[in-house]
Amino acid sequence: MAIQQAHQRRIGLGLERLGLLPLRFPILFLVLIAAITAASVVGYNRLKVEDSLTELFRTDTPEFRTYQTLTERFPSSEFDVLVVIEGEELLTRPALQTLRDIVLELQFVEEQRGMISMFSARQPPTEAGEIPPPLFPAELPKGEAFDELIEKVRENEILRDKLLSPDGTLTLIVIALDQAAVREQGLRAVVGEIERIVDENLRGTGLTAQLSGAPVMQLEIRNAVERDRLIYNGLGFAIGALIALVFFRRLSLVVIAAGPPALAILWSLGALGWMDFRLNLFLNVMSPLIMVMAFSDTMQITFAMRDRLVAGDDKRTALRYAILRVGPACVLTVATAAASFITLLISDSALIRTFGAAGALSCVIAYVAVITLVPLLGMLLLGNDHSKLREDKGGHDRPMRALRGLCEWIADGVTARPIFFASLSVVLIVTMGAAHLSLEPHYRLADQVPDREQALEASSRLDEKLTGANPVHILIEFKEGQDVYDPHTLEVVGKIHRLVQSEPKVGNVWSVETLRDWLQRSDEYSIAKLKQYVEILPEHLVRRFLAEDGQSVVVTGRVPDIDASRLLPVIDSIDAKLDDIRQEYPGFEISVTGLPAIAARNSADMINQLSRGLSAEMVVVALMIALAFRSIIIGAVAALPGLFPIFASGALLAFTGEGLQFASIVALTVAFGLGLDATIHYLNRLQQEDRPGADPREVIKRATVLIGPALMLTTIVLACGLAVAMFSDLPSLRLFGRLAAITLIAALIGDLMILPSVMLLIRRLRRRSTQTADQSASGL
Repeated sequence: MAIQQAHQRRIGLGLERLGLLPLRFPILFLVLIAAITAASVVGYNRLKVEDSLTELFRTDTPEFRTYQTLTERFPSSEFDVLVVIEGEELLTRPALQTLRDIVLELQFVEEQRGMISMFSARQPPTEAGEIPPPLFPAELPKGEAFDELIEKVRENEILRDKLLSPDGTLTLIVIALDQAAVREQGLRAVVGEIERIVDENLRGTGLTAQLSGAPVMQLEIRNAVERDRLIYNGLGFAIGALIALVFFRRLSLVVIAAGPPALAILWSLGALGWMDFRLNLFLNVMSPLIMVMAFSDTMQITFAMRDRLVAGDDKRTALRYAILRVGPACVLTVATAAASFITLLISDSALIRTFGAAGALSCVIAYVAVITLVPLLGMLLLGNDHSKLREDKGGHDRPMRALRGLCEWIADGVTARPIFFASLSVVLIVTMGAAHLSLEPHYRLADQVPDREQALEASSRLDEKLTGANPVHILIEFKEGQDVYDPHTLEVVGKIHRLVQSEPKVGNVWSVETLRDWLQRSDEYSIAKLKQYVEILPEHLVRRFLAEDGQSVVVTGRVPDIDASRLLPVIDSIDAKLDDIRQEYPGFEISVTGLPAIAARNSADMINQLSRGLSAEMVVVALMIALAFRSIIIGAVAALPGLFPIFASGALLAFTGEGLQFASIVALTVAFGLGLDATIHYLNRLQQEDRPGADPREVIKRATVLIGPALMLTTIVLACGLAVAMFSDLPSLRLFGRLAAITLIAALIGDLMILPSVMLLIRRLRRRSTQTADQSASGL
């Protein structure tokens, strides 16, 4: 017993003894916990949502700083609402009149600072000195005159393939929002007003409309994050509590098992709120992660306490036993889970680093909540008469007996054929590992945006009809003393404009060259005339291609939302062709930027970086386990059931062709840390059941039967708690939940089959080597 206690202290470093304090000072801890909870409620209400589409790629790199420069000087693309209107009767007289009414009414939305539609177009310049009239007259003509107008509309180079699809069935209205006004009124109110105007005017016309653009996507992300938070906190907790009720069959035990996870969620989110963390597409999954981390430990402690109550101990003795017996392993599991989050801090992405920091902090908070609340609730809720528990053990505890029976069956099979199971596991790990290593990085903007809302559907229509909705920009910066009207500058802009226009996958190209090309059809074209036209254009339109300080211009094209691996060759092709222009005109700084360009360039490197971080995590965690158990062999063996679920999930991703995405590599990283929870508790129990001279098979079997039910139950809670993410509207979170659940289930298989078989073989080899050494010594 003294050896076992020393072993426990080594694993937990004595930190588990924090759980003994509530047994001595229950009233003091009750007051302290009430104060922490009250402060956490205030912090929770301070939580805000981070809905930026760029946060994932926010890095301290020259590329991202260039993108920030672009958004500061040319903010329109980041605050454009795209109204996509579609219908077979789009170019009929009644439909055009309705569209004109919509454009007119949208101009009264206070938060908009400009609009572009096909009614913005003018006829080609004719007579010198005169401003061409609008393409659409004040009163729409009838008969043949209307047919002639429609023909002009279809052929207009400003509209064709930019604001009007070639088949005449789709048109685009671009509304530039005022950033300050939107902050004041709220994005939901502004987008809702635009949607109301469009829907009311189109009702009964046969035309359909959908909204897209960065503001609409941000609103949909915000709505999904807020909705998911309620689902995760409610459904995940309910599942865990229901599972606990089915197996523990006592409300007091359910409260002891489920209460700490509930407060752990509140405490963690409250701390994040006080520290000004913002919920985002990754941080939003923190609630179920906290819940499953806390549930895992409370289940283990409650199992141990319940066993002692059934054996006849009083509640204080049972709680003390559980804290000292299971608590040290809980300390180690928290350390390994925190390590899995800490490895995310190596990412260049600000969003992923934030997730890693929040996860590591939440691990510590969840441990404190569990180790203090379980004994406190036990002292407050448990009575002194536990005869009913002993009666349950006699015949009414069917769910628990079923788990024990299943574990005994597994233990018999594995210990009877350890060579078979160990060999099979090695073959599977090698085979699935090869599939995992073949995974290619994948990224699409659609992965960040809810795919059951209108924004993605509208973007897909633009991808199909107008070459795309995602802007790629060529930022052109001048030296001091130059301006856009310098012939040298216009020559450079013209070459770049035509270069971008020549790319097959880039369309809808806009720049000052668009206006210049339009004016050059007039015999009286001059730079002075170009300047005159720029000066009479609305401010919001000018700022789409010319910075306010006049020291930079931008050429903008649009691309479809395709995988970054397919978009990268397009971006590289443009950049390579621009090298000739850079060499010819050294006085200009020319950069390819925009969110699609940053994603295409950086997503693969960032995903590979996270993948290398996962490999480093495996090594670090194996060393932590080896150090805790004072055995390099145990650390190495623990890596096998850790590799198995990672490679199993990777093989599944390879089989389905999904590749390695941000959500999948983060899910694997986090699930690896959580999956080792069961491994550590198994090894801890195995050490406790070991006796000098005992048969290795009986030791392995006994440890499996005793710890197996708790491992199964906690894995079910973990998997179900994370699987609720599959109800999310965000595809990345659905992937996260699915992979995390699969990884944890695979980890349980590794812990109940791979780990016992390998440990049994190692112990047999040790025993034989010891016997051989003894025989040799006797012979001497």
